[in-house]
Amino acid sequence: MKRLLHALAGAALFVMAGTAALATPNVASAADCTAAQVVANGGFESGTSPWTAPSGAITGGGGQSAHSGASFAWLDGYGSTHTETLAQSVTLPAGCGTASLGFWLHVDTAETSTSTAYDKLTVGLGSTTVATYSNLDAQAGYVHKTVDVSAFAGQTVTLSFTGAEDSSLQTSFVLDDVTLDVSGGTTPPQPGDPTRTPAAPAYTVDLSSDASGGSWTGHESVTFTNASAAPLNEVYLRLWDNYHGSCPATPIAVTKVTGGTPSALSVNCTALRIALPAPLAQGQSGTVGFDLGITVPSGADRFGRDGAFAFIGNALPVLAVRDAAGWHLDPYTNNGESFYSLASDFTVTLDHPSSLLVPATGTSVDTPGSAGRTVTRATASKVRDFAWGAGPFTRISGTSPAGVKVNVYSVAGISASDAQSMLSTAVSAVDAHAQRFGAYPYGELDAVIDNNFWFGGMEYPGFVLDLVSTTALTHEIGHQWFYGIVGDDEYNGPWLDEAFTDYATDLALGKTGAGCWNSVSWASSAERITNSMAYWDANSSRYSTVVYGYGKCTLHDLRRVLGDTAMAKLLRDYAQSHWYGVSTTAEFKAAAQAATTVDLTSFWSQHRIDG
Repeated sequence: MKRLLHALAGAALFVMAGTAALATPNVASAADCTAAQVVANGGFESGTSPWTAPSGAITGGGGQSAHSGASFAWLDGYGSTHTETLAQSVTLPAGCGTASLGFWLHVDTAETSTSTAYDKLTVGLGSTTVATYSNLDAQAGYVHKTVDVSAFAGQTVTLSFTGAEDSSLQTSFVLDDVTLDVSGGTTPPQPGDPTRTPAAPAYTVDLSSDASGGSWTGHESVTFTNASAAPLNEVYLRLWDNYHGSCPATPIAVTKVTGGTPSALSVNCTALRIALPAPLAQGQSGTVGFDLGITVPSGADRFGRDGAFAFIGNALPVLAVRDAAGWHLDPYTNNGESFYSLASDFTVTLDHPSSLLVPATGTSVDTPGSAGRTVTRATASKVRDFAWGAGPFTRISGTSPAGVKVNVYSVAGISASDAQSMLSTAVSAVDAHAQRFGAYPYGELDAVIDNNFWFGGMEYPGFVLDLVSTTALTHEIGHQWFYGIVGDDEYNGPWLDEAFTDYATDLALGKTGAGCWNSVSWASSAERITNSMAYWDANSSRYSTVVYGYGKCTLHDLRRVLGDTAMAKLLRDYAQSHWYGVSTTAEFKAAAQAATTVDLTSFWSQHRIDG
């Protein structure tokens, strides 16, 4: 989900699913890994031990507040030249292929510059700097930060936070709830086996809501097949929205697991390992079931509430993917998307008060329930996720010339003219994208409009969240093809959905991208269009510019090399050949090279497309 307003300036916003061989984490050995959190006293509630900290840095007052509990760590804030370090030794087990450092950070500053980092916080593991923040990251409250530190598996290193102020104007770096989750690595695939598994997931979900539509309880089950030649001893569920809670107090609760034995939650409570009762050989199937509780937090977010309206994205637990790189257990990112999932079937039954409309992924049928309630049954085939909303929306509908039913659901405050404008945009966009890449396969399309979304827009299969914006809505609908139909690994290759969707948005809106590559200016030699979200989370101010802007300009430049007709054929053929599959950078580069006699080696180098 594109968590910025770049779309409103002419680019756009968010999700996708699925790369492969470049994805982290790598599974180094077959040794069993017990998922664990290896930072001690990460909430600072037990005093200083085992932290090495400056006197008074671990505190419970002084004008700052904790993210949770009563205590926190406060570095700097003196307004004079000063350096302070908070540190402890941590051990990352060798058998665990995934390690994610997480912490809540509040930056409070008196600096007024919007461009110069005068005061800095450096996060280190051993002698390696893994992240840097500064007075430019100041915000009113805490922000959760995650850093992929899987490369340190098997090492005992010092985790350190070092704050350094210059000679004037204070900056305080306030830390709380530090975690380092390790997991994965129990069942490596065979060497060189690129098969993605568990394959062909089929989810069945039955949920009932409270009177507001903000709390849901019920049951979920998923049946899957091991497509790999390597045995499948386990599966992982991704409980993505637990990012929005304070682990272990989470908004997504999974209990009474059947079909396997659950472990403790890991990766900041967003991953749940379930050991299967017996290994599944290639072609064998299994089923896992569990009771599910969902509590939607306040806030106009992809998972959140805006007054009477609930938006419920990424709330259903979905299976993680194992491929040639091992299990993909990347951390949640609020900057973009972490999602990587395979095309799946969903049958979802939502029992809710009749006063609430429930837009959802797939095709929905409403039937009467018990007194004052309605049962919405939504079915969706070959989708990568399922999302819905609940509230007293105003709905208008239309049908595109190609026959796609489009529904626009508006929250209170959206004018009838704005809603009608967004319906016209959606009808136009869905057909424009379909003409270029292939017919829209998901039946109906629901667009939920709320001008309070801070992020601009967010895409799910057949269901998008958006502001009143022609560009943003055209972009989010474009994601139905690049993320939805043509999947990718959004954490490790975000350009594969965002850049391609922004390029598609330009084409749909008649924009040629003339000269857009001429304004490219790289921030460092490490900056690549193909960098992962781990890089962009550490360099968040550059994410939109590079992945969206430079990414789509690369595709415009490629069109000028190949010619309009050849480029159009390349993208349509590429979408068709990856229909319901997964795209990788290497595969796209190979397809582009096959479409021309021009050697593209220097083109990829100039445009910083690696892979």
